[in-house]
Amino acid sequence: MTTHFQGRFEVEFKYRLADSAAFLRALEALGPELMVADNHEQDCYFDTADRALAREQKSLVIRTMAPSGIRLWIVKGPGPDRCEAVNITDADKAISMVRTLGYQPVLTIAKRRSIYFLGPFHLTLDSLAGIGDFAELAIMTDEEAALPAYREQLLALAARLGLSPEMRETRSYRTLCEQSAHLRTCEKRKQEESAP
Repeated sequence: MTTHFQGRFEVEFKYRLADSAAFLRALEALGPELMVADNHEQDCYFDTADRALAREQKSLVIRTMAPSGIRLWIVKGPGPDRCEAVNITDADKAISMVRTLGYQPVLTIAKRRSIYFLGPFHLTLDSLAGIGDFAELAIMTDEEAALPAYREQLLALAARLGLSPEMRETRSYRTLCEQSAHLRTCEKRKQEESAP
Protein backbone atom coordinates (compact mmCIF):
# COMPACT_ATOMS: atom_id res chain seq x y z
CA MET A 1 0.00 0.00 0.00
CA THR A 2 1.50 3.34 -1.01
CA THR A 3 1.92 6.33 1.29
CA HIS A 4 -1.26 7.70 -0.31
CA PHE A 5 -3.24 5.40 1.98
CA GLN A 6 -1.39 5.98 5.24
CA GLY A 7 -2.75 8.11 8.04
CA ARG A 8 -5.42 8.19 10.71
CA PHE A 9 -7.55 10.84 9.03
CA GLU A 10 -9.07 11.12 5.58
CA VAL A 11 -10.58 14.03 3.71
CA GLU A 12 -12.85 12.66 1.02
CA PHE A 13 -15.38 14.13 -1.35
CA LYS A 14 -17.66 11.92 -3.43
CA TYR A 15 -19.42 13.03 -6.61
CA ARG A 16 -22.16 11.27 -8.54
CA LEU A 17 -21.23 11.06 -12.22
CA ALA A 18 -23.72 11.30 -15.06
CA ASP A 19 -20.86 10.88 -17.56
CA SER A 20 -17.91 8.91 -16.18
CA ALA A 21 -16.10 9.06 -19.55
CA ALA A 22 -16.10 12.88 -19.41
CA PHE A 23 -14.68 12.80 -15.88
CA LEU A 24 -11.98 10.37 -16.98
CA ARG A 25 -11.00 12.62 -19.89
CA ALA A 26 -10.73 15.62 -17.55
CA LEU A 27 -8.63 13.59 -15.12
CA GLU A 28 -6.32 12.20 -17.80
CA ALA A 29 -5.70 15.75 -19.04
CA LEU A 30 -4.02 16.43 -15.67
CA GLY A 31 -1.56 13.55 -16.14
CA PRO A 32 -2.39 11.30 -13.18
CA GLU A 33 -0.49 8.15 -12.21
CA LEU A 34 -2.63 5.01 -12.56
CA MET A 35 -2.49 2.58 -9.63
CA VAL A 36 -5.14 0.05 -10.76
CA ALA A 37 -7.73 0.01 -13.55
CA ASP A 38 -11.11 -1.74 -13.40
CA ASN A 39 -10.28 -3.55 -10.19
CA HIS A 40 -13.12 -5.55 -8.67
CA GLU A 41 -13.51 -4.76 -4.99
CA GLN A 42 -15.64 -6.47 -2.41
CA ASP A 43 -16.20 -4.80 0.95
CA CYS A 44 -17.62 -6.96 3.70
CA TYR A 45 -19.00 -4.86 6.59
CA PHE A 46 -19.22 -6.30 10.09
CA ASP A 47 -21.15 -5.25 13.17
CA THR A 48 -22.60 -6.67 16.33
CA ALA A 49 -26.12 -8.11 16.38
CA ASP A 50 -27.43 -4.87 17.90
CA ARG A 51 -25.54 -2.69 15.35
CA ALA A 52 -23.35 -1.07 18.02
CA LEU A 53 -20.73 0.08 15.51
CA ALA A 54 -23.29 1.75 13.24
CA ARG A 55 -24.77 3.60 16.23
CA GLU A 56 -21.29 4.90 17.05
CA GLN A 57 -20.73 5.94 13.39
CA LYS A 58 -18.00 3.33 12.95
CA SER A 59 -17.41 0.78 10.21
CA LEU A 60 -15.35 -2.40 10.28
CA VAL A 61 -14.59 -3.60 6.75
CA ILE A 62 -12.55 -6.39 5.17
CA ARG A 63 -11.80 -5.46 1.53
CA THR A 64 -10.56 -7.80 -1.18
CA MET A 65 -9.40 -6.48 -4.54
CA ALA A 66 -8.84 -8.39 -7.79
CA PRO A 67 -6.84 -8.68 -9.90
CA SER A 68 -4.51 -6.51 -7.80
CA GLY A 69 -4.62 -9.02 -4.91
CA ILE A 70 -4.72 -6.26 -2.30
CA ARG A 71 -6.52 -7.16 0.93
CA LEU A 72 -7.28 -4.55 3.58
CA TRP A 73 -8.69 -4.31 7.10
CA ILE A 74 -10.40 -0.90 7.29
CA VAL A 75 -11.86 0.93 10.28
CA LYS A 76 -13.78 4.16 9.68
CA GLY A 77 -15.11 6.57 12.27
CA PRO A 78 -16.22 7.80 14.57
CA GLY A 79 -17.07 10.77 12.40
CA PRO A 80 -16.38 11.37 8.72
CA ASP A 81 -12.64 12.13 8.94
CA ARG A 82 -11.37 9.15 10.92
CA CYS A 83 -10.15 6.27 8.74
CA GLU A 84 -7.38 3.70 9.09
CA ALA A 85 -6.45 0.82 6.81
CA VAL A 86 -3.85 -1.91 7.03
CA ASN A 87 -2.73 -4.52 4.53
CA ILE A 88 -3.55 -8.11 5.45
CA THR A 89 -2.33 -11.26 3.75
CA ASP A 90 -5.29 -13.55 4.42
CA ALA A 91 -8.80 -12.08 4.16
CA ASP A 92 -10.48 -15.37 5.10
CA LYS A 93 -8.43 -15.60 8.31
CA ALA A 94 -9.21 -11.95 9.13
CA ILE A 95 -12.94 -12.61 8.61
CA SER A 96 -12.71 -15.64 10.89
CA MET A 97 -10.97 -13.55 13.57
CA VAL A 98 -13.58 -10.78 13.32
CA ARG A 99 -16.37 -13.34 13.64
CA THR A 100 -14.63 -14.90 16.67
CA LEU A 101 -14.76 -11.46 18.31
CA GLY A 102 -18.55 -11.48 17.92
CA TYR A 103 -18.97 -9.42 14.75
CA GLN A 104 -21.21 -10.69 11.96
CA PRO A 105 -21.34 -9.73 8.29
CA VAL A 106 -24.13 -7.18 7.80
CA LEU A 107 -23.53 -5.98 4.24
CA THR A 108 -21.36 -6.79 1.22
CA ILE A 109 -20.71 -4.14 -1.40
CA ALA A 110 -19.17 -4.95 -4.78
CA LYS A 111 -17.78 -2.25 -7.01
CA ARG A 112 -15.55 -1.75 -10.02
CA ARG A 113 -12.82 0.74 -9.14
CA SER A 114 -9.94 2.49 -10.87
CA ILE A 115 -7.46 4.36 -8.65
CA TYR A 116 -5.32 7.30 -9.74
CA PHE A 117 -2.73 9.46 -7.95
CA LEU A 118 -2.45 13.18 -8.60
CA GLY A 119 0.24 14.70 -6.41
CA PRO A 120 -0.62 13.84 -2.80
CA PHE A 121 -4.24 13.01 -3.66
CA HIS A 122 -5.85 9.76 -4.69
CA LEU A 123 -8.86 9.72 -6.96
CA THR A 124 -11.12 6.80 -7.65
CA LEU A 125 -13.60 6.13 -10.40
CA ASP A 126 -16.23 3.75 -9.01
CA SER A 127 -19.15 1.89 -10.50
CA LEU A 128 -21.70 0.14 -8.27
CA ALA A 129 -24.34 -1.98 -10.00
CA GLY A 130 -27.80 -0.56 -9.43
CA ILE A 131 -26.39 2.46 -7.57
CA GLY A 132 -24.40 4.45 -10.13
CA ASP A 133 -21.00 5.84 -11.06
CA PHE A 134 -18.97 8.02 -8.72
CA ALA A 135 -15.69 9.88 -8.41
CA GLU A 136 -13.99 10.13 -5.03
CA LEU A 137 -11.22 12.65 -4.33
CA ALA A 138 -9.30 12.01 -1.14
CA ILE A 139 -6.16 12.30 0.92
CA MET A 140 -5.08 10.52 4.10
CA THR A 141 -2.91 12.09 6.77
CA ASP A 142 -1.86 11.83 10.39
CA GLU A 143 -2.02 15.64 10.68
CA GLU A 144 -5.48 16.57 11.94
CA ALA A 145 -4.58 20.28 11.70
CA ALA A 146 -4.05 19.88 7.93
CA LEU A 147 -7.63 18.74 7.27
CA PRO A 148 -9.15 22.21 6.55
CA ALA A 149 -6.42 23.06 4.01
CA TYR A 150 -6.81 19.66 2.34
CA ARG A 151 -10.57 20.20 2.10
CA GLU A 152 -9.99 23.47 0.23
CA GLN A 153 -7.41 21.89 -2.09
CA LEU A 154 -9.70 18.96 -2.91
CA LEU A 155 -12.65 21.25 -3.64
CA ALA A 156 -10.42 23.29 -5.98
CA LEU A 157 -9.31 20.06 -7.70
CA ALA A 158 -12.94 18.97 -8.04
CA ALA A 159 -13.75 22.24 -9.80
CA ARG A 160 -10.80 21.70 -12.20
CA LEU A 161 -12.26 18.27 -13.00
CA GLY A 162 -15.70 19.69 -13.76
CA LEU A 163 -17.29 18.35 -10.58
CA SER A 164 -19.87 20.84 -9.31
CA PRO A 165 -21.24 21.17 -5.77
CA GLU A 166 -24.61 19.89 -7.05
CA MET A 167 -22.94 16.58 -7.95
CA ARG A 168 -21.69 16.00 -4.38
CA GLU A 169 -22.88 12.79 -2.75
CA THR A 170 -22.58 12.98 1.03
CA ARG A 171 -23.95 9.51 1.74
CA SER A 172 -21.50 6.64 2.11
CA TYR A 173 -21.64 3.67 -0.24
CA ARG A 174 -22.91 1.68 2.72
CA THR A 175 -25.83 4.08 3.21
CA LEU A 176 -26.58 4.21 -0.52
CA CYS A 177 -26.65 0.41 -0.75
CA GLU A 178 -28.76 0.01 2.40
CA GLN A 179 -31.24 2.62 1.15
CA SER A 180 -31.39 0.98 -2.28
CA ALA A 181 -32.00 -2.44 -0.71
CA HIS A 182 -34.74 -0.94 1.49
CA LEU A 183 -36.42 0.66 -1.55
CA ARG A 184 -36.29 -2.64 -3.45
CA THR A 185 -37.87 -4.41 -0.46
CA CYS A 186 -40.61 -1.77 -0.26
CA GLU A 187 -41.28 -1.98 -4.01
CA LYS A 188 -41.50 -5.76 -3.83
CA ARG A 189 -43.89 -5.55 -0.89
CA LYS A 190 -46.10 -3.05 -2.78
CA GLN A 191 -46.18 -5.34 -5.80
CA GLU A 192 -47.12 -8.32 -3.63
CA GLU A 193 -49.87 -6.33 -1.89
CA SER A 194 -51.33 -5.09 -5.18
CA ALA A 195 -51.26 -8.51 -6.82
CA PRO A 196 -54.74 -10.10 -7.22
